[in-house]
Amino acid sequence: MKKRSVSPIGALHPILFFAGVYIVVLFFSIFICSALFYSCNTSNASSFSENEQKISEPQTNTSTAAMASVK
Repeated sequence: MKKRSVSPIGALHPILFFAGVYIVVLFFSIFICSALFYSCNTSNASSFSENEQKISEPQTNTSTAAMASVK
């Protein structure tokens, strides 16, 4: 009687490998898609803190005074 050269686990190895790859890709795609979704749905005003908003606003007092003295 001949011995089996292929074990049942060995025969399922490609199927188990691709099932594992599919699960890993599905797991990472959830994080990637949620990160893209949240980055697209943020508003600019809520992403800045109060200090950053004060810095990003133009200094109108000094620039208008300088422009008035030039004219």
